[in-house]
Amino acid sequence: MDVGCYLQRIGYQGPTEPSWETLFGLHRCHLLSVPFESLSIHCGEPITLDLPHIYDKIVRRHRGGFCYELNGLFLWLLKTLGFEAKGVSGRVRNRITGCYGPPLDHLVIWVQLDGNHLLCDVGFGEGFMDPLVLKPNMEQVQDGGIFQLGLTGDIWVLERRAVSGKEGRPLYKFTLEEKKLDDFTDMCLYHQTSPSSVFTCKSFCSLHKEDGGRLTYIGWRLITTRGEERTETTLDGSDILAVLSEKFGIKLEKTLKPKDEQILPPPEENF
Repeated sequence: MDVGCYLQRIGYQGPTEPSWETLFGLHRCHLLSVPFESLSIHCGEPITLDLPHIYDKIVRRHRGGFCYELNGLFLWLLKTLGFEAKGVSGRVRNRITGCYGPPLDHLVIWVQLDGNHLLCDVGFGEGFMDPLVLKPNMEQVQDGGIFQLGLTGDIWVLERRAVSGKEGRPLYKFTLEEKKLDDFTDMCLYHQTSPSSVFTCKSFCSLHKEDGGRLTYIGWRLITTRGEERTETTLDGSDILAVLSEKFGIKLEKTLKPKDEQILPPPEENF
């Protein structure tokens, strides 16, 4: 890994020693610069969990990716800079179906810093901008909403609610058992092929904005959200590549086949 090129890719110019300032700065810059996207799947580009390949895609080719790619690469960066960090497994609650995904559905990052445990995640579309302190039932207010972690046994649940809202919505659940990137290989394939995966069913690209909002391309739509406010624009097929280039800084090398199909609930859920 060329750390300098990585930091340039995400627009980070701060300190690099393992500290709160460094971690929070890297996390925020990553989310503002590297899109969360499924475009490779809809361009016929197989996704493999090989770190040099992921580095080439995201840093050199200026692309984004999904959680295994984004958090896998970010974890590599944190370890290279000397942070005590590990990957852990989560299961995302699908907002459309209401179901949690299978085990190893999501890769999240745990960091221990100055005696504190923190949760990092640069690979989740509607997630938090700044790392969360891993403490149960503590409200953590950010521009994107109020985040709270619950703990039952060894299972943590991350919830988010709007600043003006009263009830939280579960985003995903996870444990702190360490997982290696190779452990997610089967689920990486699942998310490229399953009709129960949002990545298979929808071509999308999403990027956080400085004002706490988010810009998302999906299928033939461009959506802007900030808090509970949402605006949507219908795109002509000929507009999509220009939108990806101008709004997300992405230039595809292969032909994109836009897709926005219904996500099927998984045949069986194991809680």
